[in-house]
Amino acid sequence: MLIFRQLIDQQSSTYTYLLADSATGAAVLVDPVFEQVRRDTALIEELGLRLLYTIDTHVHADHVTGAWMLAHRMGSQIAISAASGAEGAHRYLNDGDRCEFGTRYLVVRATPGHTNGCISLVLDDETMAFTGDCLLIRGTGRTDFQHGDPRAMFRSVHQQIFSLPLTCLLYPAHDYRGLTVTSVGEERDFNPRLGGQLCEDDFAGYMANLLLPHPKQIDVAVPANLKCGVPPSDVAQMAQPDWAPLTYTFAGIWETNPQWLEDNLRSVQIVDVREPDEFDGPLGRIPEARLISLGELAKRARELAPERPIVTVCRAGGRSAQATVILRQSGFDAVANLAGGMLRWRAEGRVVENAGL
Repeated sequence: MLIFRQLIDQQSSTYTYLLADSATGAAVLVDPVFEQVRRDTALIEELGLRLLYTIDTHVHADHVTGAWMLAHRMGSQIAISAASGAEGAHRYLNDGDRCEFGTRYLVVRATPGHTNGCISLVLDDETMAFTGDCLLIRGTGRTDFQHGDPRAMFRSVHQQIFSLPLTCLLYPAHDYRGLTVTSVGEERDFNPRLGGQLCEDDFAGYMANLLLPHPKQIDVAVPANLKCGVPPSDVAQMAQPDWAPLTYTFAGIWETNPQWLEDNLRSVQIVDVREPDEFDGPLGRIPEARLISLGELAKRARELAPERPIVTVCRAGGRSAQATVILRQSGFDAVANLAGGMLRWRAEGRVVENAGL
């Protein structure tokens, strides 16, 4: 079975796609975004997958790729078009190449036009394709920089994408209106730039008169992406917290484990966000814990010391996860949830106070 997830970076309206073979756990990630590496890593780890490749459909101008950082953190291979001009990839892709992940694979189709190094990726059974910035939903990528060529794009779409089955689902690298997916049949009929009876001259004239401003991040993104996303040394670790061994979840929550907390009870502020009857109830409480119920936390957050890390606790880890969000909104940076809460703490035989009273 295919595992498939569509993810979005709201800042750049970029879609990232995770595909994996459930039988083997092998995975690929298409068009990763640097700022979302922590999110993507968490999802891959939570699903128990092995990231084999990151594939960029082209050298992006509106965001920096997460390819290098993911390779650094997860040991994945960086793949990009051989015509892209990018340096530092592990694999350079040409038309017809396959990117295999377990028993599944993506077929590379060269689709220049937006840039001369654009590729689209077609799933082995041709039920879905990833069109990068070549074909968008009821639109196309622009063709006015990075060796763009509207006539090349028109031919790319008609020869490489519109030649797929009409039911093939198409997933672009961007959408600025919140649209998520289209199909070959839809775009052949309804794309206002090149669908229906529109010819190559019609498309070239349309694209010559878009009059769009250059992407805001182009001066940063293109040089970085020509190096497959190698970041400046001062941001290479993406502000990974170092005050405790923490895990970042796909829900966006930093978590720590009971063993570390038991060994460091007096080096952090432990905030128990249960209700008073639970705090004094049969599960007991962690030594040094301070009771501030979740409903009171926002207005009482100023009672906590901003210079000391905070670990939040509840019965099972749900309310305390929300507590970390509240505390971060209140200006606290060093905050983590106790994964599994008091149920896990007691199940592992950790030290408690007031248990059973």
